[in-house]
Amino acid sequence: MDKAAREGGLEAPTRHPLDWRSPDFWDKAALDRELERVFDVCHGCRRCFSLCNAFPTLFDAVDESPSGELDTVPKSKFAEVVDHCYLCDMCYVSKCPYVPPHPFNIDFPHLMLRAKAVRFREEGASLRSRILSSTDMVGSIAGIPVVSEVVNAVNDNLAGRLLLEKTLGVARDAPLPRYESDTARKRLARTPVPELPVEPANGTRGRVVLYTTCYGNRNLPAMVEDLVAVFRHNGIQVKLVGSEQCCGMPKLELGDLDSVAKAKEANVPELARWVEQGWDLVAPVPSCVLMFKQELPLMFPEDRQVQEVARAFFDPFNYLYLRHKADKLRTDFAKPLGRVSWHVPCHLRVQNIGLKTRDVLSLIPGTTVEAIERCSGHDGTYGVKIEYRAASVKIATPVVEQLKEAAPDHFCSDCPMAGAQVAGLADRDAHPHPIQLLRQAYGI
Repeated sequence: MDKAAREGGLEAPTRHPLDWRSPDFWDKAALDRELERVFDVCHGCRRCFSLCNAFPTLFDAVDESPSGELDTVPKSKFAEVVDHCYLCDMCYVSKCPYVPPHPFNIDFPHLMLRAKAVRFREEGASLRSRILSSTDMVGSIAGIPVVSEVVNAVNDNLAGRLLLEKTLGVARDAPLPRYESDTARKRLARTPVPELPVEPANGTRGRVVLYTTCYGNRNLPAMVEDLVAVFRHNGIQVKLVGSEQCCGMPKLELGDLDSVAKAKEANVPELARWVEQGWDLVAPVPSCVLMFKQELPLMFPEDRQVQEVARAFFDPFNYLYLRHKADKLRTDFAKPLGRVSWHVPCHLRVQNIGLKTRDVLSLIPGTTVEAIERCSGHDGTYGVKIEYRAASVKIATPVVEQLKEAAPDHFCSDCPMAGAQVAGLADRDAHPHPIQLLRQAYGI
């Protein structure tokens, strides 16, 4: 293909690895020059104005500057733009016309990640950010029997929430997860593991190792139990990964790349061992799947085990749909679901697998599924921080309004945190994971 064709956008977007171990990556002056270059292009384009609050923050700063151009925008405003980016990747995937191989070579999320990483290395992080991103540590403490009851009581109490807001800057109205002392790993360890015949089909090997995730293990173990029940009901062998730590996504969003690397060293060899023995990998939370399928491979492109794990990792509904296309999915559903509004999380959308959750749920007789493809505004820790809470709610408002107008029998999201955010703002008590609805439809 000639140069003109490439620059005309006829080639597919190409994501370059994150060159975070190069000295140039950490050069503050070089970073500032790249921020200016990319921000100037974004200011002239403005196609991403509706995605998140990073772009309106940038555009308002330019419009309110003395010259109306980027050259008179104070550098402090650059930091505000970075703070409003929560690395959802939607600008890269769905909006930006200047991604590689375009000669402008713009990767806005990776530039924001670089800026976060440089700041983290130079300044560290606040106590609040360190606590909120340390999901393993917080979960292990909050999940202790009796302690979990106290933590949940504080989180459910206005006085406790006011204290959290004052001491840690956690917004009083932001949804916070419950902590369970009886974790998913403990529950499944008590459950007999049936030996099922292995039936490979359509790129799946018919047996999966489950990475429960921090959230699934300590906050929503019932979601993990539902996933295991549905998979085994469909003749898929399921076992737990021998040991696991946080995937590293919270630390990535903080810019703490060294901690991401440590998490990788703990998780990937264990996962790769299972892959080499002929097992697929599944996790119930889209952000964790994306971490292993995209972020770690881009950070460690030369690591063979990282690449093998990425190829073997599946979103659970994508896995089920692939099995369905090979006539290996049971469709003897016992109960209809009626009208379902399904929120599609950003970290699921950017996996480019299509709307497989909708496709599977739509197999259930008496069930219609409406997909809501907009950001929930929760996005990791962003939506719970008091200074970003108003922006988070504003981002979620179109989703909430669409849900209220639909008034469905069920609302669900593959991301439990996004589901809690939207359901709370829409005054709905229930926000199940779609796998829970699927299990309900099977009647198992």
